[in-house]
Amino acid sequence: MNLNTLYYLNVFLGSGAIVLQILSVVALFLLFFIPKEKNRNFYLDFIDKHFLVLSFLISLFASVFPLVYSEVANFLPCYLCWWQRIFMFPLVLMFGVALWDKDRRVVRYAMPLLSVGFLLSVYQNFFYYFGQNSNLPCDASGVSCYQKLVSVFGGYISIPMLALTAFFALLSLLSVAHFYKKEI
Repeated sequence: MNLNTLYYLNVFLGSGAIVLQILSVVALFLLFFIPKEKNRNFYLDFIDKHFLVLSFLISLFASVFPLVYSEVANFLPCYLCWWQRIFMFPLVLMFGVALWDKDRRVVRYAMPLLSVGFLLSVYQNFFYYFGQNSNLPCDASGVSCYQKLVSVFGGYISIPMLALTAFFALLSLLSVAHFYKKEI
């Protein structure tokens, strides 16, 4: 993959991540901080109605693009990235089957995977952004996400931030699906 293509891929994914972060924060804010009135919230209604499709698409993109980075761009994943993949990859199948069967109970089964993946991602991002140029917690094999292979929008968007965004967006969608009640 040439550098120009890689740059545009990074900008595309970074832009999508920022939009997804904003939409997720708005959804959680509306869900937990806006009092429920007689008027329905169209944004939360949309998420509640289509959360299976949205969750499947986000988990699919969050599984395909790390493979593009590792297999096409030859950015080898670090130890923590592998652990996050372990918790993200099965979600594509879970949300795919749930979408096929229109099974909203997938929230119960996906939430533990998402929670552990999210905590790993928070841990990795903490050391990535606030660690003092250390290679920890990545292993000593030379593979480290601290090489800053992806750094767009002033360094805000990185591979760890893309993973954190995916986990956060999926947790937000499942929170809306679980807590947003049909009756007011």
